[in-house]
Amino acid sequence: MCMRRLFAYFASVSFLKVLFCRMFSRRLLRIKVFQTLYAYHKVEGKTYASTEKELLHSIGKSYELYHLLLLLILDVIDYAESKIELAKQKKVPSEADLHPNTRFIDNQLATQLRNNRDLRRYLEKHSVSWVQYPEIIKNLFLLFTDSDLYLAYMEEPDRTYKQDKKLVERFYIDIVMNYEDLYINLEEQSIYWIDDVDFVIKMIVKTLKKFTADQADGGSLMPMFKDKEDEDYARTLLRKTIKNEKPYLEMIRASANNWELERIAFTDSLILQLAISEAIEFSTIPTKVTINEFLEIAKLYSTHKSSQFINGILDNIFAGLKKDGRIKKMGRGLIGEV
Repeated sequence: MCMRRLFAYFASVSFLKVLFCRMFSRRLLRIKVFQTLYAYHKVEGKTYASTEKELLHSIGKSYELYHLLLLLILDVIDYAESKIELAKQKKVPSEADLHPNTRFIDNQLATQLRNNRDLRRYLEKHSVSWVQYPEIIKNLFLLFTDSDLYLAYMEEPDRTYKQDKKLVERFYIDIVMNYEDLYINLEEQSIYWIDDVDFVIKMIVKTLKKFTADQADGGSLMPMFKDKEDEDYARTLLRKTIKNEKPYLEMIRASANNWELERIAFTDSLILQLAISEAIEFSTIPTKVTINEFLEIAKLYSTHKSSQFINGILDNIFAGLKKDGRIKKMGRGLIGEV
């Protein structure tokens, strides 16, 4: 399931308001854990240590993509400036060559981004650039400068910060998001980026919307995690699910009226195991939230009949675990959860 369809779902629900407070929401962390768990079972010889490392690497790669795509507008502006300088060096430069419209290369929001402390700090620690892919930058420049959006912007009589911000936002939404060669290029660069591009672009647009004219560097970029609790959540969910695979499978088998586990779709089995693990291990997450979240993941990754099956199995299992005292919820509104 590609991230385009995933984000289309996010955009249709109020959950999106929560999603943007940090790079990775809990739902996306659940998806990352699910993907990593799937690979753990499909590739022979994987250990828990290597699998946890792969999970964190996958999350880190998505955050790397966030910074890499932020550089696109800056590299396109640099390319535009180089074209202007080359035009000035013609043997017989025209009036337009000598006195070019520099509105685009002087874009105020892009200047803030170039000076952004968070971006510069990340780039100092990580080797992230488009230097090896000049054709991507050139083609984005050609697509953008040929667009009605760009042409209208360049002809505006006045120049405002609001106009500059809108142009950069539309660059990502209208040009970058629809440039298929970029998706192909990113897929070739990293297998971890296959499903992440559209989601990351939306995160970039949300970041830029928060920039303000009164800050030299625009403002803060999104942190990868809201806090260490999010990282611990992902680690624990993966570790506990792997560790308790056998007892969880027995719960599933018993609740499924002793169906052979081979008859249960593999992805359904993984989703069920993750949901059981979350319900038992995380006392502050309501079981209704756990069920709803993993049902949505089932809609994305499993068959159209899976949601009803998973819902029924989890209802049965959770009822038994609550009766046995193995599911205990704490926190405001959670004590005595039914």
